[in-house]
Amino acid sequence: MSNETTELSGFGPSTVRSYLREMGPAWVAGAIAAGPASMAALLGAGASFGYALLWVVVLSAGAGAVSQYLAMRLGLLTERGVVGVVEDHLGDTWAWLLVADAVLAAGVAQLVIMKTVAGVSATMTGVDARVWGAIWGVILAVGLAGRGYRFLELVAKVLVSLVVVAFVASLFVVPIDAGAAASGLVPSLPSGSAVAAAGVVGGAVHISLITMHSYTMRARGWTERDYDLATFDIGTTMLAVFGVYSLAIFLVAASVLAPGDTATTIGAAQALGPIAGDSAQWLFLVGLAGAAVSTLGGNTIVPAFLVADKFGWDTDVRDDRYRALLVGVALLSIPGAFIPGSVLGQLLLILAVGTVGTPFAVAVVLYLLNTDAVPRGNSLLANAGGAALLALTGGLAANFVREQVAPAVGEGGTITLSAISPLAWFVLAFSVAIALATVTLGGKYAREELLA
Repeated sequence: MSNETTELSGFGPSTVRSYLREMGPAWVAGAIAAGPASMAALLGAGASFGYALLWVVVLSAGAGAVSQYLAMRLGLLTERGVVGVVEDHLGDTWAWLLVADAVLAAGVAQLVIMKTVAGVSATMTGVDARVWGAIWGVILAVGLAGRGYRFLELVAKVLVSLVVVAFVASLFVVPIDAGAAASGLVPSLPSGSAVAAAGVVGGAVHISLITMHSYTMRARGWTERDYDLATFDIGTTMLAVFGVYSLAIFLVAASVLAPGDTATTIGAAQALGPIAGDSAQWLFLVGLAGAAVSTLGGNTIVPAFLVADKFGWDTDVRDDRYRALLVGVALLSIPGAFIPGSVLGQLLLILAVGTVGTPFAVAVVLYLLNTDAVPRGNSLLANAGGAALLALTGGLAANFVREQVAPAVGEGGTITLSAISPLAWFVLAFSVAIALATVTLGGKYAREELLA
């Protein structure tokens, strides 16, 4: 890659134009973040709690930018994928734990995202969703395995841009109560809103986004010399593009939708018809389709990147083993089109479960950035941002787990184990394992600092 962007003096119009041409990896992360799961979280939060969680929406864009910045630093300063760095500096067990955490979160998400893509395609064409599941699975396999990362990046840029335009346009046909919206900027968590808040933040700060960023930058050949470009890439995508996307969807939901209107993401789009007119309905439906397709493609590469790196394979389609992983993930997503039930609840749950696994990924990146794994350690400001991010994701994850087990807690603190659903048991076990790993890693760092 040309080093033109690192040799430009100052930060004038020519630098901005050059950066706009060359940026890209954060757009792939943005394609995953600005997907149907985030949309479901934003719809549910707005429809159920009005404008009360607007502060969470604003906070999520900033938190997403901080998490991507930390992941960017690790990738650029080591010029390696995160799994390889973890294996070298923490050991094989920690590397496998990170892979398992991320692959589980991305794999479950892949199935539900496929269900959304197939459902939207069926609504727009009248062809059965299960048929569309098979079609999209084959398109994914052929497109990603045949064309590689740069093709995905181009598609992500186009689709995310169109999605944002569609949702911003919907604001002009939906009445927004500016005064009520302003009151939502005051932090508060209404009763029963913990899952909704965790879902909103989980859309922007997710283990998949954190772990994949080092690989997408490697695919572009970026090094430490591209630090300013990579920072601009994150700021433009996560703060500006994703932030506008989130605000537009949330404000539409908080303004005109009721909880019953968001039984499905497609149902939310259809509910806009009688409320705000057919134009709002179709803008929303087109935006949903673009978001679902771009997210499906971006999420497919996450498990393939991590597993390939763990086995020491190249993370490029020129390596047949990596290409086979891409095909496998694409085809294994097809059964998602056959999953029964309301997709909205499933999308919210996968984001919340992802939030449970995210504090560990944040802790791993922070640990490595403050050791000899990188030639230049974190600044005080970067560490403060990372610590705040860890506290935010940890607190939301704890609230989510508490709500999952709340039905089992009776008067006087008595616990009825049979009242905990199998899914809640899984979430509880997963969260305990991840929490123990995170605390252990923190203790390891503290001991090393004391002995230094």
